[in-house]
Amino acid sequence: MSASIANTAFEARIRASEDEALAPAATRSYPPERESREEDCSLRTPFQRDRDRIVHCKAFRRLKHKTQVFVAPEGDHYRTRLTHTLETTQISRTVARALRLNEDLTEAVGLGHDLGHPPFGHIGEAVLDRAGRERFGRGFRHNEHSLRVVDRIERLNLTAPVRDGILRHSGGAGEPATLEGRIVRLVDRIAYINHDIDDAVRAGVIAPGDLPREEIEILGATGSERIDTLVHDLVEHSWQAQDIAQGAAVGGAMLGLREFMFERVYLGPIARAEHAKIARVLQGLFDWYCDHVDELPEGESDADRVTDYLAGMTDRFAIRAWSDRFVPQGLAT
Repeated sequence: MSASIANTAFEARIRASEDEALAPAATRSYPPERESREEDCSLRTPFQRDRDRIVHCKAFRRLKHKTQVFVAPEGDHYRTRLTHTLETTQISRTVARALRLNEDLTEAVGLGHDLGHPPFGHIGEAVLDRAGRERFGRGFRHNEHSLRVVDRIERLNLTAPVRDGILRHSGGAGEPATLEGRIVRLVDRIAYINHDIDDAVRAGVIAPGDLPREEIEILGATGSERIDTLVHDLVEHSWQAQDIAQGAAVGGAMLGLREFMFERVYLGPIARAEHAKIARVLQGLFDWYCDHVDELPEGESDADRVTDYLAGMTDRFAIRAWSDRFVPQGLAT
């Protein structure tokens, strides 16, 4: 059997399977919408190929050494940007399956949504945004950079629904075009709020008794209970609405918990103590590379070269790069 005949037979089988198994509003795997046309695979759907390309790219591997909330934590059990990505993807697939939506598309968006996150979490993003506006007249948003990573840096030639879900997983970027992308956008919050609580308690930043009582009574006392409540509520209300939706009580409790985390953890006194250090490292590197752009890989412009290089750094690489340039190294013996 020729490759083209095998591809056609596989596509026909997947189309028939999806027509039977998926909800009418689910995104179908065919035909694939890619910027550059390519021959389909006889073993994997287009969204499965996107998933595999993301998992095998360098930007995905670097997520294991990028901050989620706590910078360079001593313990082995704190989340990183990689473990956050995996938790978000796992929960998103559960929701997609329950709603009879396309799990492969949901998985690909979940795995790719944070590829463009810079070192040091949201603090690092804020520093790059400010520095870019002051120097180059343009800011930095990690969701936009995630799309740049898959399009221009890694050149993965992903399908349009995956690219849309990656770009629009953050607030201010508009609603994702697919229900699968909208799942990831909401589950991203469900995942980080709850695992960040776990890490904050582990670090001694907050105690379990500090959590807002009303929200905890609605959602649950433990992280697993809260996620279970949020996921069941999401599936129930989404099924009824034929859209991605939360109930008012549970959705409101989640937002209240998010506000608490911003006040006490993300922008709390311990985090603020680290802000100045992170700003010194990233701003110092930003200024250095702007003045020594010849040290960087080739790019479309100086702004792209500096931003791409800094955003691609892991936390430990950034700290080492800053130390090499601004900390006396002593004389070689």
